[in-house]
Amino acid sequence: MCEALEAALSQGTPQIFNTDQGSQFTSESFTSLLAARGIQISMDGRGRALDNVFIERLWRSVKYESIYLHGYATVPQLQAGLEHYFHFYSHERFHQGLSNRRPIEVYQSAG
Repeated sequence: MCEALEAALSQGTPQIFNTDQGSQFTSESFTSLLAARGIQISMDGRGRALDNVFIERLWRSVKYESIYLHGYATVPQLQAGLEHYFHFYSHERFHQGLSNRRPIEVYQSAG
């Protein structure tokens, strides 16, 4: 696990690193790598696995409906693709969980 973290950190240094409280993420070897680089460590609460269910579902949709389909070759292509996807997701796509409305309609009607 630490080798993977070191490889990732060689590509760039985030300000905050968020994980769950699994033993691989709370180990001294893992957290010390982050702390040594001045990275803030953020961990979800114990037993809170369902806290992220909505965002996890969103990212699954993003991956299967955009990223895996298009196989973006560069970061600018990925950024443009994500901008397009999130516009579609929020402004054009109907969501069953929102009574077949678009998220933008729900957002605008709440204000």
